[in-house]
Amino acid sequence: MADVLQLKYIVASVVYSLIGIIILVVSFYIIEKITPENTWKELVQNKNVAIAIVAAAYILAIAIIISSAIHG
Repeated sequence: MADVLQLKYIVASVVYSLIGIIILVVSFYIIEKITPENTWKELVQNKNVAIAIVAAAYILAIAIIISSAIHG
């Protein structure tokens, strides 16, 4: 019985993680579309460090929000 209970928690954790990653990717895509500059192009081609820092901060912030929502 204990193995089934642990498996239930593992599956729930994986499902919530996948949902969180999907939400993160979708939210980054939305921000990419509403910003005037192409963020990915600025990061890869122009190697803009400032935009890289802003994008990293955004991803961390959304990840913290998703984590808090999942864990209550």
